[in-house]
Amino acid sequence: MTNPNEVAHHYHSGHLLQQISDGCAALNLAPPFSQDALAPVDEFHIGGRLATEPFVKALGLTPESRVVDFGCGLGGPACYVAAATGAHVTGVDLTAEFVETGRTLTEWTGLSDRVQLIEGSVLDLPLEAGSMDAAYMIHVGMNITDKVGIAREAKRVLKPGGIFAIYDVMQVGEGQMDYPAPWASSSDQSALAPPETYEAALNSVGFEVSDRIDRTEFAKQFFADLAAAQSSADGPPPLGLHLIMGDDTALKVQHMVRNIAGGLIAPIELHACLPE
Repeated sequence: MTNPNEVAHHYHSGHLLQQISDGCAALNLAPPFSQDALAPVDEFHIGGRLATEPFVKALGLTPESRVVDFGCGLGGPACYVAAATGAHVTGVDLTAEFVETGRTLTEWTGLSDRVQLIEGSVLDLPLEAGSMDAAYMIHVGMNITDKVGIAREAKRVLKPGGIFAIYDVMQVGEGQMDYPAPWASSSDQSALAPPETYEAALNSVGFEVSDRIDRTEFAKQFFADLAAAQSSADGPPPLGLHLIMGDDTALKVQHMVRNIAGGLIAPIELHACLPE
């Protein structure tokens, strides 16, 4: 079982906000600005904004929707949801630095009236039962062994008919994984599981799984495009995921690409709903 403290430590840097502020200054960005400007750094998942857009569209949210973001990170997807749909989003994340930094970024983009970020565990959400219309989780389950606990909390906070969408890196083959990876420095911090495990967890608490979408080809193209852009660039951009992943970013991405190419892991979307 993964240790929450070790997981939080994996993502902690201690100077993330200053690095992002410096990156914005290098790009002549000053608050207030569109949340699109921060997408290179606050969309910490395979495909970034390119993956977030169709994922969010499938949720069918409206300005009246109340949404919870499981493991919100810096709040990039939460801010995108609020800006694109008008929905009110509550993000919960275990890493204090992510939440503190995300709150500042949310203020910079003028979305604090619709986005609230809270430090806490997705296995014990600080939310009332039946208070949410929809929930989603993006690249978080790889750090949490208790998939049933995730599903149970989603069911608890959702209203009847509520939607729970997941976009995670999942195990799809057997073999030796290469670490460090973006979500774990070693196998001790990783809780990879196959899509069937997620689906069984969702079904066990009453969700009905409607869709499973394998995004492997999308991921391969995304990483190929990223490599091409980096080969013609003079160093990393002022704003990018290297600010989160640290000095070994290149190695983590290399391992991610290798593990996907080897058929060990794949980015998978699952869509589920509760009965009315």
